[in-house]
Amino acid sequence: MAAFQRRRRIKPVADGPRGEVSFTPWLGMILIVSSFFLYAASGLIAPWWGVVVMVVIWLVLFILCCVWWSPHPRRLVWIGALSYPLWFCLIVGGAIAFGWQA
Repeated sequence: MAAFQRRRRIKPVADGPRGEVSFTPWLGMILIVSSFFLYAASGLIAPWWGVVVMVVIWLVLFILCCVWWSPHPRRLVWIGALSYPLWFCLIVGGAIAFGWQA
């Protein structure tokens, strides 16, 4: 029973003056999860090893979003929004540097 006495309190993410829960981290997570389909479907353009690298990069972004959920909820939107141009730069950069073709 003594182990539960020191349990920490989790404060909900609140942006408004009345303490309502913010939609901001949810929006960021929706953006990052929806960008997964671009990264995973890149096999139509990129070779298998390029897709593996891109999925690993996406996984790092997803883990970063999970870690920053409570301490920095507004950063999740930026990570989610930047995952799309990052994918585009990886595809175009791979096509230029390695000659990826559809």
